[in-house]
Amino acid sequence: MALKSIIYKATIHLSDMDRGYYDTLNLTLAQHPSETDLRLMTRLMAFVLNASDSLTFGKGVSDEDEAVLWQINYSEEVELWIELGQPDEKRIKKACNKAQKVILYGYQSAFDVWWQQNQNKLNQYPNLQIERFDYDALAEFAEMLTRTMEIQVSIQDRQLWLTVGEQSLSIERECLQHLSQ
Repeated sequence: MALKSIIYKATIHLSDMDRGYYDTLNLTLAQHPSETDLRLMTRLMAFVLNASDSLTFGKGVSDEDEAVLWQINYSEEVELWIELGQPDEKRIKKACNKAQKVILYGYQSAFDVWWQQNQNKLNQYPNLQIERFDYDALAEFAEMLTRTMEIQVSIQDRQLWLTVGEQSLSIERECLQHLSQ
């Protein structure tokens, strides 16, 4: 018998001062049986950082032809393709060929080694942006995971401030590769 996904509900009160975007997001997240809590919460943070009316969750874990998150316009063109972790260069190349803009968020403790090994190859993609989350802070956020969450998120100067219940946390991110476009 196949394992089923675990469903989480998140209400996010978002104030993104960097983009001038303010919204209350009511999200349903399905955690694939092979997905860790850390990856799920990274996916949630990637959604928050790029929140828009047209951003949706893809089947990135179970379908290699879809992004983890993406934004598709009315002409069926992929405007934004978001990946997580340490994908192989072939997947990144496919994303860069299909989308106007690709963002890769690194979050694992071994990401720095992966980046050193792949940096020269990935520099050839002008529509690719690569960012790394602070691993320890993101791991602390993953420990706050519950089936129903209410999260206050403020983003300013590329820093995320999160409040979950009585707990507050700051998550920093570093841009390793900027868009060349």
